[in-house]
Amino acid sequence: MSLRWNGNRLTAKLGIEYPIIQGPFGGLSSQKLTAAVSNFGGLGSFGAHSLPPEAIKEVIGEISSLTSKPFAMNLWVSMEDEGAKTSDESAFNRSLASLAAHISTLGAPRPTYKPYSPIRFEDQARVLLDGNVPAFSFIFGIPPREILEECRTKHIVTIGTATTPEEGTALQEAGVDAIVASGFEAGGHRGSFLQSAEDSLTGTFSLIPQIADIVSVPVIAAGGIADARGVIATLALGAEAVQIGTAFLACEESGASLLHRQALRGKKAGHTALTKGFTGRLARAIHNRLLEVNQVGTPILPYPLQRRLVRNLAIPAEAAGRSDLLPLWAGQSANLSTCTDVLAFLTSLVEEVSEIAGPILEWSAARREKQILK
Repeated sequence: MSLRWNGNRLTAKLGIEYPIIQGPFGGLSSQKLTAAVSNFGGLGSFGAHSLPPEAIKEVIGEISSLTSKPFAMNLWVSMEDEGAKTSDESAFNRSLASLAAHISTLGAPRPTYKPYSPIRFEDQARVLLDGNVPAFSFIFGIPPREILEECRTKHIVTIGTATTPEEGTALQEAGVDAIVASGFEAGGHRGSFLQSAEDSLTGTFSLIPQIADIVSVPVIAAGGIADARGVIATLALGAEAVQIGTAFLACEESGASLLHRQALRGKKAGHTALTKGFTGRLARAIHNRLLEVNQVGTPILPYPLQRRLVRNLAIPAEAAGRSDLLPLWAGQSANLSTCTDVLAFLTSLVEEVSEIAGPILEWSAARREKQILK
């Protein structure tokens, strides 16, 4: 058997050269990075969950002007937590109390309560469907059946995210084209949807083979993968592609601020922790003063209200050069992030993986074939 590590059923379905997917970053996405990854031969991704439909339409147009290659748009199926629509001004003030002193120190005005104005997932998804995006990835649940059916009709590749084997099974039963197995090492939000995020903290190396053994669609490994060693390891565990987030976030082309990129390449990047304090949903970031502010017992608003509240501190903190008061999203392998230029990073990654992938890939492919035949 002679196989190229970069050629498999997922790369064929997506129309890409390398099974390397750039993780979507939500508010830290950039059209430039998305297009750069796609132009190289991977799958660039843009996290659009916080954008209204008209803004998403503009982003799709901008990315399409920068690349003729496939790219993915990412949305959150679950756009709000229970209580978001009924949360009132008194709840806002209770949660503001732990941040108010820091906001004042930065010379920023004290934020005032504003009623919640939701964005509907269905409206966002309609823009992706009407725009015939090449790939539609999502977390925090499974889109309604009619949306997935329209994706199949329009040949839009669907990529769901699982944080447990049970979620992987649910995604396959829904008919998605590929499944991201997201280990708890990953930076940013935990996209759990069958159980709480706190009860779905399976590590990447445990999660990949468990999902690969029970689903027939391609598995994409995510969480703690930052270099060729991580890619090789996940291929051996049964993944057919990798989704890399934090390493790309450190690149100049990302939408992360200079302070954030510097922090990812700093000595403290390896010390990360999970918190609900930044947005109301469990997510991983570099441990800093802001993370310490939101200790157990601190009132936290439902998502996305907490996210909007914390932005009142993050925006002036960035202007003041205070990275200790920023949500510094990062995975557990952040201290392996050396990327400054995305093309240099991808070139080096592909060269290193190509040198050593052959025998491991052949063994993994043979094992997967046996599993499918069972």
